[in-house]
Amino acid sequence: MASIIVIAGPQEGDYYPLGHRTNVIGRDEAVPIQIIDEHVSRKHMQIRYEKSEELYYALDMKSKHSVFINGRKVNEETVLSDGDRIRIGDTTLLFTLEDFTDRESALSHYKKVGEKRRGTSMKPRTAS
Repeated sequence: MASIIVIAGPQEGDYYPLGHRTNVIGRDEAVPIQIIDEHVSRKHMQIRYEKSEELYYALDMKSKHSVFINGRKVNEETVLSDGDRIRIGDTTLLFTLEDFTDRESALSHYKKVGEKRRGTSMKPRTAS
């Protein structure tokens, strides 16, 4: 099963297991994944699992401030891949195919992903 980890924004550090159901993410208290962020719509986006394809899809639910996956605006239902970064409002979510037993496991996974993304800093050569 997949999970969402909040990696930036007011709820940084929260994680949500997605299961194989459709999840709506938004500011409304009645949605399965509530994100308290003034730039997130009440029902901002949807993530659904397609069992026949074993894939997760993201869909912008006509939100005011759009959904961005890896910096690209989502205009139609989009397949999610492990490690995708989803921005809604001022909140960034990490989509992972991993399933975690607790919050600490999720945050540990995020730290490892962050380390992989860091570039190597090269010092310029000095003349000998």
